[in-house]
Amino acid sequence: MSDSQSISNAELSLAAKIEAMLFVSAEPVPVGQLSQALDVTASVVERGLKELEESLQTRGLRLQRNAGRVQLTTAPDLAGLVETFLGLEAITHLSRAALETLAIIAYQQPVTRPQVDSIRGVNSDGMMKSLLSKGLIQESGRTEGPGRPILYSTTPEFLQHFGLSSIMELPPLAAPVETEPEPTELLKG
Repeated sequence: MSDSQSISNAELSLAAKIEAMLFVSAEPVPVGQLSQALDVTASVVERGLKELEESLQTRGLRLQRNAGRVQLTTAPDLAGLVETFLGLEAITHLSRAALETLAIIAYQQPVTRPQVDSIRGVNSDGMMKSLLSKGLIQESGRTEGPGRPILYSTTPEFLQHFGLSSIMELPPLAAPVETEPEPTELLKG
């Protein structure tokens, strides 16, 4: 290979180096690990991630962030194409109860099943098992309280399923609307 055909590692941009490491990683990578591998500070890695994220906007990949980790994923807009190409069945549609349970976990995480039950007003055991089996939620620890209930949080698959780069992209919760009860007239008669 001639000198004109080879590009030295030093000439590649920081974003290109980060992209290569994320491409070969099977799991989300902590920013600190990227920083260590590149021998630069975390803030330098963040600048490189921002540059990479901007360059990916016109391509078929996106950066996904979750719990201080980052990974490359396919662009959500291309999910149907990728599923067809890979011969996968369409994304499983979630029932209203599953979406309700998932929304509670997404906005309250980490949260216990009894906390989810309290908000929903019904037992959520079946929904939790279903969401766990679909890989949309995960066990993320235990509380210090009596019985040490399991804490649940969303997964990177949750983000991918809903086309989010980060949990911070969830829409804000709407404040409950307080309505004044209408006065009723007593019937005289």
